[in-house]
Amino acid sequence: MTLSKLSLRNAKRQAKDYLVYFVTVVMSAALIYAFNDLIFSKELLQLSVRMEYLPEMIVFASIIVVCIIGWLVYYTTGFMLTKRSRELGTYILIGLEPKQVTRLFMMENLLIGTAAFVLGTILGSFLFQILRAIVLTLFGSPYRFGLSFSLKAVGLTLTYFMLIYLFAQLKCRKRIRSMKIYDLIYYEKRNEEEFIHKSSRRRKTFVLSIIFGVIGTLFLMIGSAIPSFLGATCIIVFLYGFFISFSSGVPAYYESRPANKYKRQTLLVFRTLSAKLATMGIVMATISLLFTAILISLGLGMLFSRMFHFRAEQCCFDFFVSDTDTSVNFEAYTDYMHTNLTVTDERQYPVYLTEDGSLTNYLEANTRYTSFYDTDMIMKYSDYTALRAMLGYPEAEMESGQYLVHCMPYLENAVRQYSQSELYDTFVIYEKENLTLGNVYTETFNQYLWGGNGYNFILVLPDHIAEKYTIHGICYAAMTKEPISETQYYALRDIFYQTNTTHDGIFDADEYGTIDAKSQKKRAEASEVAMLAFPLYYLALILTMTTVTILTIHQLSEMNRYRQQFILLRKLGMAQRDMHKALRCQFTIYYAMPVIPALLVSVPFILNFENIVEPEILAGTNRPLVILLITLGLFAAIYMIYILLAYSSLIRNVLSTP
Repeated sequence: MTLSKLSLRNAKRQAKDYLVYFVTVVMSAALIYAFNDLIFSKELLQLSVRMEYLPEMIVFASIIVVCIIGWLVYYTTGFMLTKRSRELGTYILIGLEPKQVTRLFMMENLLIGTAAFVLGTILGSFLFQILRAIVLTLFGSPYRFGLSFSLKAVGLTLTYFMLIYLFAQLKCRKRIRSMKIYDLIYYEKRNEEEFIHKSSRRRKTFVLSIIFGVIGTLFLMIGSAIPSFLGATCIIVFLYGFFISFSSGVPAYYESRPANKYKRQTLLVFRTLSAKLATMGIVMATISLLFTAILISLGLGMLFSRMFHFRAEQCCFDFFVSDTDTSVNFEAYTDYMHTNLTVTDERQYPVYLTEDGSLTNYLEANTRYTSFYDTDMIMKYSDYTALRAMLGYPEAEMESGQYLVHCMPYLENAVRQYSQSELYDTFVIYEKENLTLGNVYTETFNQYLWGGNGYNFILVLPDHIAEKYTIHGICYAAMTKEPISETQYYALRDIFYQTNTTHDGIFDADEYGTIDAKSQKKRAEASEVAMLAFPLYYLALILTMTTVTILTIHQLSEMNRYRQQFILLRKLGMAQRDMHKALRCQFTIYYAMPVIPALLVSVPFILNFENIVEPEILAGTNRPLVILLITLGLFAAIYMIYILLAYSSLIRNVLSTP
């Protein structure tokens, strides 16, 4: 049999024996190709000028992905070398040259990589259509299915795979050529060496790691920045300390409690786990850290998606511009709007500021509101009713002697409590007129930015009273029949810059001025989701598949040893039901151990999201708890697929009746 035929036969056998690994590499190739296709898709890049940054973000994420997949291929290839070292040593014993054995092993893995690349590219073309449909939906563009095949994307994906496999193969080539026949034959007996050799030190490390884990968890529950950093550091120390000392820490625990050691299947389960962790403690700790990164990446992806969507929703007018220069002339805007668009309604109006900021101070003291002005902002009732009519909101009635408040929903209860307090039950106007609160409205009203209709809230006063105050700025709002295109928005923005540029060419717009368009906000949201949220999901998915694959490969590689072990236990009289329980218990603990520490870090981190973004973003169905549950659900769905595949394979091959 020639080397090429032998390589092909062995490659087929490896793909079957390490099916989980092969499928993961295929899926990774598909994802890499699909995201590479986004880079070269002119259709998607032309959706918005902001999408011009998408290729850089995808390439940056892909570099990280290549490192992750490279680690998977390198680790798995080395693992295969360990498990097949006796076979490779036998080839040399029967007359093959070491360089021929090296070439044989490299050809096998390159064949697996080539097959994974080809299948992944085909599958990736379908995945790209899913990504394409999502992006087009975000931009509100129609989607039509049509398979495409980008040679540039194929070339870039091939380049990534060549780098991944060449690095792994060169490392293995160097290892095989440097080993003697004796080393190859007995190399399977070796695995990761214990990091701490003395048992007494491992026991002390085990106890200290538990202490660090408890302290780190308590710090993370506090939630503020410095305790969170200290907590995360303690958890990292806990992870590596726990996993490298588990093999001696647990036996020490049961040595002092011999009665517990022999209960049910405890001895069998923990003896097997201790032996496994003694040889892969560092790997398990690293996997646990990667699980933490996965959960945080998924959580951040959903946080960014919600944040961008929220900001886009806050722009309710088709076009809006404001300026604190009270002499500003909006004629250039209105001329452009009426020339290039069908304006259905428009309004130019002033906003005012009070002498004091009683409501601002109250909200800042009793809510998460952070003031941008020292005083309260005011709008005339006539302007307010006109703007509500433009937006299609119900009419807001205000009786004599009353004032209204329009605010973001998270401030509504505080505003009502403010009006009911003895100190603020009336609103004093120039110490002559007292107004009581009539109603509070919370519809979207361009109050997210400082240059809109109040920063998170605005007071609505009768016209004759509001006009007594100093004008803070002038606003112009318009509704159009058709959405404002990106070209039209940038033309209007150019007017904004020209209006606020001095004769010396210096842009001199007041920091409180703003210009916005509803359609442009939606385009910005879609672009930001594609550039930030997509890469985070991409990384999380690749990391999940990679780490779970390494766990599963280790578990399935012990299948023959488990089978011999349970055959012996059956001969000794152990019931089939008890063997099932022992295997399930061992299996559950093995897969749960790297997840639990990751949860200790990521759960407090995600629940603390509410404190790192603006108020109201994470409210209702978008609360941090909901994000956490969705994050855990997505992670668990992928994790369980691998677990069920591994478990069914073990049950079928280990506990099947001989």
